[in-house]
Amino acid sequence: MNQTYQAKIYVTLRPSVLDPAGTAVQKGLQQLGYTTVDRIRIGKYIELSLKAEDESMASQQVHRICDQLLANPVIETYRFDLEQLPVAVLGEGQ
Repeated sequence: MNQTYQAKIYVTLRPSVLDPAGTAVQKGLQQLGYTTVDRIRIGKYIELSLKAEDESMASQQVHRICDQLLANPVIETYRFDLEQLPVAVLGEGQ
């Protein structure tokens, strides 16, 4: 039986890649007086839900989704948290 899982995916630039957006935000914060803020990196956060037979299969699907679409492996890395969602009881919320 398929279970429903929620993936919370974090995509960030590799440390070796320059981050002009992060640099711009850091300069803006410094102009606002936040002089103690040091080194900002900008990334993406994505949530998705999917159905899979088990957690291992769900994890494999999320890895493929990230590798094929959500992250550029040349300049980005990703990580994700995976959580099994509770099965809704038939008639609940009606």
